[in-house]
Amino acid sequence: MSFKIAYLPGDGVGPEVCDVARRVMQKTAGLFGFGLAFHEFDFGGVAIDRCGEPFPAATKKGCLEADAVLLGAVGGPRWDKGGPRPEAGLLALRKTLGVYANLRPTRVTPGREALSPLRPERAAGVDLLIVRELTGGLYFGERVEEPHYASDNCVYAKEEIERIARVAFAAARGRRNKVTSVDKANVLATGRLWRNTVSEMQARDYPDVALDHVLVDAMAMKLIQQPALFDVILTENMFGDILSDEASVIAGSIGLAPSASIGDGACGLYEPIHGSAPDIAGQDKANPAGAILSGAMLFRFSLKQEAAARAIERAVEETIGAGCGTADIGGEDGCRSFGAAIEAAVRPD
Repeated sequence: MSFKIAYLPGDGVGPEVCDVARRVMQKTAGLFGFGLAFHEFDFGGVAIDRCGEPFPAATKKGCLEADAVLLGAVGGPRWDKGGPRPEAGLLALRKTLGVYANLRPTRVTPGREALSPLRPERAAGVDLLIVRELTGGLYFGERVEEPHYASDNCVYAKEEIERIARVAFAAARGRRNKVTSVDKANVLATGRLWRNTVSEMQARDYPDVALDHVLVDAMAMKLIQQPALFDVILTENMFGDILSDEASVIAGSIGLAPSASIGDGACGLYEPIHGSAPDIAGQDKANPAGAILSGAMLFRFSLKQEAAARAIERAVEETIGAGCGTADIGGEDGCRSFGAAIEAAVRPD
């Protein structure tokens, strides 16, 4: 059994962290008896330089033919001076794959609570998953922008809320069986539709999953005050964008944070949430853990290789627990040596 991976290293530190992640994934696949074929394509700024656009036709074709897509990072100041933007390729890629659910886990490694900016007693036991709706809300509503007036229209349909809620409830059933839905129902009409729809679904289809509702401003505080209380956090596009970045630093560094964007099809998009970090690109300083853990999510959600996913996650946790790491988490390793230590720690259950 072999799987085809569309491999998009992208810009900045993307090629460095992706190369390390690919090595870990290849070793893990061999240990668990399946094959991986990585097919590399231009994407983002490097694609603009070579092809004049961030998401060339050949890359689109390769992604549509793949079982999953692994992405490094896109963007950088060199493409900020007019012309096509690398980030436009990311929006086009998401649309091409039909993904609508963005999953961002945050977990504090036991024994390494001191890495967190929070007090150790607050960071202890944090293991949460943010499920963010990816295709609706303010980011995709009708927009007006004039010199002295601007507006953004926030729109959600009931079906959009239902499909993202299903992802969150299903995820909770495989975790600690609790969903916290975040909205602004006291002010926004879309927030009231969100809350009512999620409540109806829980009562009808997921009575075994505990559900509570929290207003987004209160949630921004609770993530800092009591992050270990939360299991699965479900929210709309803009709120999820903000809250997931807030949650990502709880573990100690944004370089540790992976993500998955999935839809109804098998092919999902997997990428670390950090940016292209052009200031450290090519210097062997980037933390590859986010990319490696994104590979674990790829195994879990697109390839259905749960044991292999757990093996990677365990290897990352054990390696960090042993004191290895890049400078952003207090270590002395470079990108390659940290990745090699994680690769060496991968083993079957």
